[in-house]
Amino acid sequence: MRRAELITAIILGILSLALMWKAGEAPSWNPDIARFDNIGMIDGEGPGSGFWPFWLSFAMFGSCVWICINWVRGTSAPSQSEEPFLDEYGQRTLITVGGGLIGFLLVIYVLGFYGAIPLFLIYYMRFLGRHSWFATACVAGGMTVFCFFFFDIAMRIVLPKGVLEPLFIPLYDIFL
Repeated sequence: MRRAELITAIILGILSLALMWKAGEAPSWNPDIARFDNIGMIDGEGPGSGFWPFWLSFAMFGSCVWICINWVRGTSAPSQSEEPFLDEYGQRTLITVGGGLIGFLLVIYVLGFYGAIPLFLIYYMRFLGRHSWFATACVAGGMTVFCFFFFDIAMRIVLPKGVLEPLFIPLYDIFL
């Protein structure tokens, strides 16, 4: 457990730095912005395009540094533990949840985001969580509709739709 805590903190810290660097890139639609000018507030516009990704990654990096400090000092429970990182139950859970997540990401390429979300939620809620079909259908359908209106309509962030894209053309005609 002790080694796993440190390795995880280092890997996530490196990913945080990479995300901070990427968030500081100038947006392709405005090449006049210099690196890291878009991570702050822009006069008359609000937060720049890299504001949230940069500062969330910064907070994640700070958390990773703090985990490493606690590891060196031996003040956290995992830093004092000699138990294995994953027992048999943990390995099985990692495979079922991680496999479902990888499957979700692969299905996005075929059915798009809005086809993959309900499938993932059905898998996760009904088959892993053993919730009723009614609760599963309500959450899977509701989350799909919410995500569509939030990302595509309100935020105007077009997510991949895969082979289901023709189904969304009438919705764009109505709402945009």
